[in-house]
Amino acid sequence: MKIGYPCVNEAMDCSSGNTFRLASYSDERLIAAVTANLACLRRMLEWNVAQGLLFFRIGSSIVPFGSHEINTFPWQTHFAAAFREIGDYIKANNLRVSFHPDQFVVLNSPNEAIVRRSVEELIYQGSMLDLMGLDGTAKLQIHVGGLYGERELAISRFAAVHATLPEAVKARVVVENDDRLFPLRDCLHLHGLTGVPILFDNFHHECLNHGEPMAEALRLAAATWHPTRDGVPMMDYSSQALGGRKGKHADDLVVDLFRSFLAELHGLDMDLMLEIKNKEASALRAVAILRELGLSAPVPDLSSPPLTLPPDPNAPPKARRAKKELILKAEEQ
Repeated sequence: MKIGYPCVNEAMDCSSGNTFRLASYSDERLIAAVTANLACLRRMLEWNVAQGLLFFRIGSSIVPFGSHEINTFPWQTHFAAAFREIGDYIKANNLRVSFHPDQFVVLNSPNEAIVRRSVEELIYQGSMLDLMGLDGTAKLQIHVGGLYGERELAISRFAAVHATLPEAVKARVVVENDDRLFPLRDCLHLHGLTGVPILFDNFHHECLNHGEPMAEALRLAAATWHPTRDGVPMMDYSSQALGGRKGKHADDLVVDLFRSFLAELHGLDMDLMLEIKNKEASALRAVAILRELGLSAPVPDLSSPPLTLPPDPNAPPKARRAKKELILKAEEQ
């Protein structure tokens, strides 16, 4: 069982999401951003390995405007060696990685332009995993999409578009049950139509379900993963933020809830992505609990890489949490 956190190490002094405004696009800016992003990604992975955190969700903006028509730079060729080196490190250290494309990836949209750009984004993100030389157990995690007033038709549209995806992308796509529109039962129906594995989200299931007990829900979702082609089932773990609106993720790992959840697994092996605000801090506590229970390997005998380094004068400005220039957006009706 692996424990991970998504995209950002809050304690580290670098970002793998350096970007810039579309209006200021240039090949030089792109090269500088990708170079910095890959260097930071490697640092985060090395730090994670030293802590025994062997699951990581890579941020989608490693290559700014990676699927946008403005980006005609041959980045796949230019950075092929750098991606391969990261992939070699991932494989050598038994890491597992994934991507979670943003909410504007909507395969079941009735708008053909949105679907086209969604597919292009999946191809872009999947191509990074291909460049790393990773097999189909490295996944692209998406939601079913919008409801558009007709559940069955929305699910059928997803299935129809899924059938047209390039095989390399289709082998990586997994679908997550959400907390507002498409619960586990709908995802199971979609799996029956397409064979797409279900990446189970325990917190979303608590928010939206059809009465399936957690242990049963976990078993049903895990059964949609092929043991070799897809690997150990992935899932997202979180809990309700105290005092927050329904569906808001917790700021910190609630140890008692986490222990109770582990008991619901009843021996199922799952790789757990913690969607908790303090990211690596909660992941460290979670993996310590797994070790205590004999569910994870002991702490590696490795020195921990530094979280901060002297400033690099050639690095781009620190990444902004800029508003993404949304090409499209998930729609609900």
